[in-house]
Parts: sequence; structure tokens; C-alpha cells
Amino acid sequence: MTLNGNVAIVTGAAGGIGQVLVRALRAEGARVAALDVKPLPPADGVLPLVADIADYAACARAVSETVEKLGGLHILVNNGAVGMGAIRMDHMTRLVGIEEIEPAMWQRFMAVNLSGAWNMTRAAIGHLRGQRWGRIINVTTSLFTMLRGGFHPYGPAKAGLEAMSAGHATEFLESGVTVNVVVPGGPANTPMVPAESGMKREELVQPEVMAPPIVWLCSDAAAHITGNRYVAAHWDSTKAPEEAERQCRAPSGWPQLAGNPVWAGGKPAR
Repeated sequence: MTLNGNVAIVTGAAGGIGQVLVRALRAEGARVAALDVKPLPPADGVLPLVADIADYAACARAVSETVEKLGGLHILVNNGAVGMGAIRMDHMTRLVGIEEIEPAMWQRFMAVNLSGAWNMTRAAIGHLRGQRWGRIINVTTSLFTMLRGGFHPYGPAKAGLEAMSAGHATEFLESGVTVNVVVPGGPANTPMVPAESGMKREELVQPEVMAPPIVWLCSDAAAHITGNRYVAAHWDSTKAPEEAERQCRAPSGWPQLAGNPVWAGGKPAR
């Protein structure tokens, strides 16, 4: 029960990964606000919340309700997202061209997959900073998906979330709030990979792999771990968490590309 007494918010809680994370956090003793646009059934230690994370006011209300009803907030898992199936279900076998993406659809992807995580972080950060303890986990995607042609708007939105994660990790340094990224490592066995993909479900990354790294990153053991990304499929649960963490750690974002900026007066402070 490594998270006994902690309170977590999980967005996208009705989805395949979201359900896994709610169960895993509960199993470790955390009380969980399960947030989704779909109503969820109540469960022991779980507060179902209906909110559209694209709406900042709805995010602020969700944070306030969590603190009021569950007695605090310590962990935020930004998992909610719109998948490419919102455009068409065969998007993995017939890639989506720019002409197919209506401006309103582009804006919806950005509002949920990028701004949704910002909204939740903005709504929660005052409380987390105030207690000088917090864990923010952002679920992005593989670099291949971010850069893949014909996989817009999903890829660029997740690339933006990756960059935002790296920036927030730096911004929140020394506040007691850590920010890390966890990705499945490939297409996951969730509704975001529809039957039309033609992929065998048993060959997909199973969503349960997300639980061990995320649970550990939320614990006291990870108090000084921030600014990293973890490929959950490479997390070896047969090893001690500290060893598993070292073996699948990489910096979030692309810091190796920013090593020599042309900057007046030298380099930025951080």
C-alpha cells in the first residue's frame, strides 16, 4: 500500500489505460477521482467525475470537488485523449490526409490532447505547490507516432504534450512537484486501436504495463525523479523498481537538440 492516504485524479478514466490506472492506484491505497466525459459507476474509494478536459472551468471544478470530497490531491495522471478513430476507424491501414481533417477536428484534438493536460495541470498546481508534494504523470506516445505522416492531429498534439512536460518539470523544480512522461511503447490493446487496424490483439502492448512505472513514480521513492519519459513495455517488473526505472529512463522532450542555443548574453538560466 505505497500510496496510502494519497488522492489521485486520472483523466480518461473510462478508457483502456485509464481503467487499469484507476485499479492500480486503488490497489496501492490511493483514493481516486476517475474523470471522463462519460459517466462512470461509483466504486469503493473512487469518485466518478464527468468533465470535458478541453474546458478549463470544468477542470477547475473537478479539482475542487476532488479536494472537497476526497480530502486532498497529490497525484494527477493526464491520460485523457481523443484517438484517430474520431476521424475514421481504418486510420491505421489507410493513413489520414490533411484534406480529411476539418479545422474543427484539428482544434478538438489540440483542445483535448494538449490543452486538456495543461488545463488540469493549471487547475491542480496551486494545491500541489502549496503542500510542496505532488506527482504529475503525462501519457504521451512513441516518437514514431509523433512524427508519422498521416497521423495528424494525434501525433503533433502528443508531441506538444511531451514538450510541455519537459518544460513543466523544469518550472516546478524544487517545489516538491515532479513531472514525468509514461508511454506504452507501441499500439496498445485499447479501443484507440480499432478492429479495423487488422492487428492481432495479443500482439499489441497490453494496457496493464502502464501500471508499474506510474505507481512507482507516484510514490515517495520517486521524490527526486522528474523530467523523464518511460517506455512502460520496457519496465521489468521482475527487478527492483529503482533498477527497472534506470533501465527504461530517458529525458522527456528533446534536450539534446537544445545544447547550444544562440542566446544573447550566453545561455538561458535553465
